[in-house]
Amino acid sequence: MTDTFNYQASESDKNIRLDVFLGKTVEGASRSFIQKLISSADITVNDKPVKANYKININDNIKVNIPPPQVLELVPEDIPLDILYEDEHIIVINKQRGMVVHPAVGNYHGTLVNALLKHCEDLSGINGVIRPGIVHRLDKDTSGVMVAAKNDQAHLNLAKQIKEHTASRRYMAILHGNLQASTGVVNAPIGRHPVDRKKMAVTFNNSKEAITNFTVLERFGNYTLVECKLLTGRTHQIRVHMAHIGHPVVGDPKYGPSRPHFNICGQALHSAHLTLRHPETADIMVFSAPMPSDMQDILDLLNNKVR
Repeated sequence: MTDTFNYQASESDKNIRLDVFLGKTVEGASRSFIQKLISSADITVNDKPVKANYKININDNIKVNIPPPQVLELVPEDIPLDILYEDEHIIVINKQRGMVVHPAVGNYHGTLVNALLKHCEDLSGINGVIRPGIVHRLDKDTSGVMVAAKNDQAHLNLAKQIKEHTASRRYMAILHGNLQASTGVVNAPIGRHPVDRKKMAVTFNNSKEAITNFTVLERFGNYTLVECKLLTGRTHQIRVHMAHIGHPVVGDPKYGPSRPHFNICGQALHSAHLTLRHPETADIMVFSAPMPSDMQDILDLLNNKVR
């Protein structure tokens, strides 16, 4: 059912952009959502469609139609998975670069969840309909090891391990520049970027604690191979922290140089190792995923230049 709202512009609203006015007036609606409604003519002024930058006049009648939310039906899809381990409680995957973990706006198909639904009879439901089985995530263009839960008990156990840092996650990253320190800790809070809401940033406003340990594995003059260990799990954490210290991840489209230096689709970041206790047996389990070919190609190229 479509919800309809009507607003009568007052003198204090004069000359305000329509999208700005409605972004503040329609409760819970972002400016981008308002702009989408304007583009689809679900918002009119005096019964006529207008543009987002329309300047409001006194006594304008603004009509907002908010269509019902799209019902998202998750469809199992026959997508090949690189399975490192599987039993009745957990499944451990080597996720390929370019694969989205769970459906979201613009990515309803081809995700890891779609593949898991086809492969597994059961997945935990704690994370809701959209993210069954998903205990932790990897960015779309980050490859490597991740675990999913097949039942709620396993999910709760694994989530607790990650929260309490008893599960260990180690990543390999190729960074721009020569990282001088052999080891170090980046302890800097992360929150939404104050201007670009699609990015994260080191900020003290509406942020959360974020800690990343790093160790230099190899130097290549203008590039450095590092291992990063997460002590927290913030969105884009390694990418933001490495950019914050002046050494963004190679190929990173959000936080790195605007022009790519190598032929890699996305950031040169790989979840190489995951250590956890099995949620049923409590046995310590260590999983590793080999360096993906695109990152290995970069390392081979850098090694040849250094020699």
